[in-house]
This record gives sequence, structure tokens and C-alpha cells, in this order.
Amino acid sequence: MKAVMVMFDSLNRRHLPNYGCDWVQAPNFRRLADRVVTFDDAYVCSMPCMPARRDFHTGRPNFLHRSWGPLEPFDDSVPELLKEQGIHSHLSSDHPHYWEDGGCTYHTRYSTWDFSRGQEGDPWIGQVKTPELPASEFGGSGNFLRMQDAINRPFTNDAATFPINRTFTNGLEYLRRNYREDNWFLQIETFDPHEPFVSLSEHKTAYADHFENYRGNDAEWPPYREVRESREVVEHARFEYAALVTACDQQLGRILDTFDELDLWKDTMLIVWTDHGFLLGEHQSWAKCWTHFYQEIAHTPFFIWDPRQPQTAGQRRSALVQPSIDLGPTLLCYFGGKPTSDMRGFDLAQTLARDTPVRTHAIFGIFGKQVNLTEGRHVYFRSPATSDNGPLFNYTLMPTHMRGRFSPEVLGAATLATAQPFTKGCPVLKIPAKAPVARDQFPNLLFDLATDPAQELPLEDPEIEASMITALCREMIRCEAPPEQFERLGLRENRP
Repeated sequence: MKAVMVMFDSLNRRHLPNYGCDWVQAPNFRRLADRVVTFDDAYVCSMPCMPARRDFHTGRPNFLHRSWGPLEPFDDSVPELLKEQGIHSHLSSDHPHYWEDGGCTYHTRYSTWDFSRGQEGDPWIGQVKTPELPASEFGGSGNFLRMQDAINRPFTNDAATFPINRTFTNGLEYLRRNYREDNWFLQIETFDPHEPFVSLSEHKTAYADHFENYRGNDAEWPPYREVRESREVVEHARFEYAALVTACDQQLGRILDTFDELDLWKDTMLIVWTDHGFLLGEHQSWAKCWTHFYQEIAHTPFFIWDPRQPQTAGQRRSALVQPSIDLGPTLLCYFGGKPTSDMRGFDLAQTLARDTPVRTHAIFGIFGKQVNLTEGRHVYFRSPATSDNGPLFNYTLMPTHMRGRFSPEVLGAATLATAQPFTKGCPVLKIPAKAPVARDQFPNLLFDLATDPAQELPLEDPEIEASMITALCREMIRCEAPPEQFERLGLRENRP
């Protein structure tokens, strides 16, 4: 068996023709739809980048137990499990978070890997002199990421050096070297179209009228806050994002060309997905994580080709799925293995074949903030009920954040907790966490997507809300959420 998984970061389904967009130039996504199964009801689980990847490796939600961090010593890892089965796994990526403190144990689970440098603020090119930054519509003099990004850009500014291009070139080299062999899994993963929305001039050609007429300052790196900018700036940021989606589409086309050329459709699975979406001014908001997880963030594009089921080409599926936790079990079963007992995702083989449901509800969120639920029609955002957003703890044996370690002051308050159900007998550090949430700014919200797909009119329906609360508690129990999460969310009395 063989499988190729293409993973994008921050790909908003509303910018793809597969889901109704008629202005972003993405012909290869259109082409993809004719060859694969398109999922119409795919949702995130843990947010954002590395929590979603921990979901993928472990097949279970990360966000109820800890914040952004590495794989834990007790974690199952799907690429490593495949490796133990004799399946060679390879990662080609330009995603810089794999090589930081908070992601340092992921890439080493694969048999082999390669890394293309230069995305975002990757600490790559060493330069002491402070670079000149273009004026930004978002203000500020630039943080360390923006400064390092400006240093890196002269080294990534053409087709040969552009990180996404190099990433796909590396992945395709692996594919061509090994396509005649059996038992391998290739993960080609790019940071794009994550901000900053950097693309080459060739990607902007389709939007030439806009770029020629825009007279404002740079707007390629939206902040994580409410929109304060003009309509023209919001529109420009959307065009910058669209050009980067076109860059992603161009590289997807290389995968499809290779599948056609080498006739890989007959024996190789193809998966295309993303970790989450992105707000580009919708709900008067930029980005993600700090606000409610609206559809632009949580409702994601997802595509699979299973060569065992050629009759499914070009079909769509409406079953509720969560790629980040379902892909691990799906891949393990595809390669003749089985999910571990700790996994909470599902094998999607029967969903692919005949749209068989695997779940009634999907739970999703980010550590220390809202915990959310959908059954496909309604979406419920549950915010913290306590004034201090507590009690809240990180459960970990790997005390690192995204780009740094837990401080001695924070670790000084840690206790050793008994083993959790999924830690394979390992006691873990229980570390107090602070994640302030303005409850008046982020109230509990309920939406009916059937009557309000844009989520502009919160629904007041105590009966539906009570039903969603019951289901939310059930899902939290199934995912072995710590008891204090129920207290933090004001659900202690509702816990079954």
C-alpha cells in the first residue's frame, strides 16, 4: 500500500472553487474534485498548528489537556506506528514550527524527513543589521518574526527558492524515487497559505487589476485582533491571500500531474487537507484563536482518493468528520494495522465508500478558551464561566511552549499527577495555566447553520442549547477531559 498526504496550513475552504468560490484562481483544486471524494462537513479538532498535528499523530484531541507543545513520551504517533509495521514514512515540509521547542519531537517520528527553510520568521539567515521594513497598514514597527522574515526574503524570492516550491520538489523527488516500491507514506506539508501572505509575481497575475490599482501600504500580515482597517485594506489582504492560494494550487497541480504520469491513481491513496481556516475580515475579525471559532476557521476543506474504491471518484460526502483525528486511524487501517485503544478518531473507509457516519458530534477548540461542538447543523460555542478562567492545568512531561520552555517560576508550582487514562501508566506534571478570556466579549453562542450560514444571528433556544450541552459533556468524557474543565466551563452540574 502507498499513500501521499498533502497538507496546507490555514486554507480557508471559502476560497476554493470546490466549495463555491468563483473568483480565486485555483484550477487544480477544480481538477482534484473530479478524481477524489470531497467532504462537505469536515471540522477542526485541536487548534492551532502543532496541537492539530499532535491530533494527527495520536488520533485524539490535544486541546483539553495541554497547550501547544511537542509529542509526549507516552503519545502514540501514526508515522512511527507505520514505521514499526515496516511502512517507510517521509516528511517533506517548510513548516517552521516543527523545528522549535514546541514541535521538536514530531519530525523524528518519521523514517526520514527534509526541511525547506525560510517561511514566516524562520531563524535562518544570520544578519546583525536591522532590515528596513515596508510600511504596514496594521501599524507597529515589527516583531522579531517580521524582522527575521524581512532578512530571509531575498533568499526565497524566485521560483527556485520559494519555500513551497522547494517543499513540493523534495516531496516529488521522494515520490519518483520510490513509486515502484510498496509500503510507504509520504507527507508533503507546506506552511502556506498561512500568513504572511507572500507570493511571487506569477501568482498575482490573475489578480493584476487589483494589484495595479491598490495604493495602500503592505497588508500581507494580518494581526490577531478585530478589524480596525478600511474596507480597501481588508479587500487587499484578501487578494494577497488569494494569490497565495493560487501558489498552493500550482503546487497541487504538480502532484496531480505526477499521479497522472505515473498512473498512481490505481494503487496510491491521496489525501489533501488543512489544519484550520482563517478570518479575513469576516465577523469584523482577523486571523484565528483569539475569537470564536466561526465557520471560516473551523469548517475545513478535505479530500481523499482511496484506490480501493475507484467508483467514488468525483463524489461528495456529507458525514461529519474531523481530519486531524480521523486520518491517523484511516491510514493505520489502510496499511493493514488498526487504531490504538487511546485513539478517539475513526477509520473513514466506509464513509468514503457510502457516506457512513462515524460520529454524531464533533468537539473542537483551543486550550484554555472556548470548547465548541457541532452536529453538522448547529454550532455551539461554550466559553469559560469562571472569572479567572480556572481551574486550568497543563498535563505534560514535555514542558515547552511554541518557542520556549516553561519558566522555573511556572514549573515551581507544578505537582506530579497520577497517570491519565492515555499516558500508559506515566504520571505527569500538572502545571497551573493562565489563559485570560473576556467573558463579556466572548459569550456562549449557538448558531443554526441551516438558517444562518454566515453566523450573524445567534440563536436563543434553551432546548437546543441544553441538548448541545449534554452532547458536549458526553464528548468531553469520551475524550477523558480533566474534571476541572467541566468546572471551568460551568458544566459541573451538567456532567452525566
